[in-house]
Amino acid sequence: MTASTPGPVEAQFRASVTRFAGPARAVATTVVGVFGVVAAPGGVLPFGLLAVTLAAGAADVFAGRRTSFALCVLRAGAVGACQPWITSVPGEASLWAVNVLTITAITWQWEHPPRLTVPALVVLLAVGTAAGGGDWLPVALRVVVESVLARLAFVLLVRSTARTDAARAEQAALEQTAALDRDRRRREREYLALLHDTASATFLAVASGAAADPGAVAGYAARDLAILTASPREEDTPVDLEAGLRATLAGRALPVEAEWEPVPLLPASAALALIRAAEEALRNAERHSGAGSVSVRLGASPGGVVVTIADDGRGFDPAAVSPARRGVRGSVVERMRAAGGTAEVASAPGAGTVVTLRWSRA
Repeated sequence: MTASTPGPVEAQFRASVTRFAGPARAVATTVVGVFGVVAAPGGVLPFGLLAVTLAAGAADVFAGRRTSFALCVLRAGAVGACQPWITSVPGEASLWAVNVLTITAITWQWEHPPRLTVPALVVLLAVGTAAGGGDWLPVALRVVVESVLARLAFVLLVRSTARTDAARAEQAALEQTAALDRDRRRREREYLALLHDTASATFLAVASGAAADPGAVAGYAARDLAILTASPREEDTPVDLEAGLRATLAGRALPVEAEWEPVPLLPASAALALIRAAEEALRNAERHSGAGSVSVRLGASPGGVVVTIADDGRGFDPAAVSPARRGVRGSVVERMRAAGGTAEVASAPGAGTVVTLRWSRA
């Protein structure tokens, strides 16, 4: 986390301190000003200084940081310069001036960088020392020490919040890495299952007598061997979509009428998206359509495949589906879009539902 881009905890801390500093300074200097007027000798000057104090306090609360800073300098400088006429004990430092400068010096450390506060404090200390006499030398030393301690406390708190941000970022990165690792392992298991289904399709064809030509069987076996020996980590591993779909259709709650056309091998990522989207469409038909059966058709398209899932159930209005329901939108449409394909859902009340999944290499 760089200094120019603080983390959320550090940013919130800085913003909170900045919001607090101005009002706190306004309230404290106003209270000190009221008591200063009461303790000062009679005359118009204390009331004039109180008016300056109130104006600067309003700037502390409502104005920008630059205006507030300028009026803070004016307030502390005016009270410090007028000490000979407002002190309750002639020849001694005015408590009004001392307290205003102390409050200003401490709260500045929470809002402004040293390049602004240090020159301003040097000027204010010089004014106070010149007007207040020798009694201001220990006051100046105390203000310097308090300012340094306030700045040190602020820096330590900022560093603490920065460490908190760094720890949170590290924890989030670890959690993200773990989540990605879990997702990778899950995808690998799914890829391996698809690869298994691809090879199983060849064995079933041989066992059923559908593939009796030794040359064709040898070709199937060579293809399956190449697929099974490929790295399961590669999402473009070619797999047999039909085999995966057949495994998905087995044991469904609704009777399934399937129609298959020869289609090319697909990248595992695309095949998985098609299979999972089709599975979600079948699940929705089982749960909500009220249909007696559902049809699934696998066909080829230029450069890809088309999978159609249709039922003659009660149907629904896709536009009326709540955004909170993620079945069709998340598990079908967005899943296909993420894999580079498309999904269309056509339905109307009383007219059944047709889900069309398309994927193409183009």
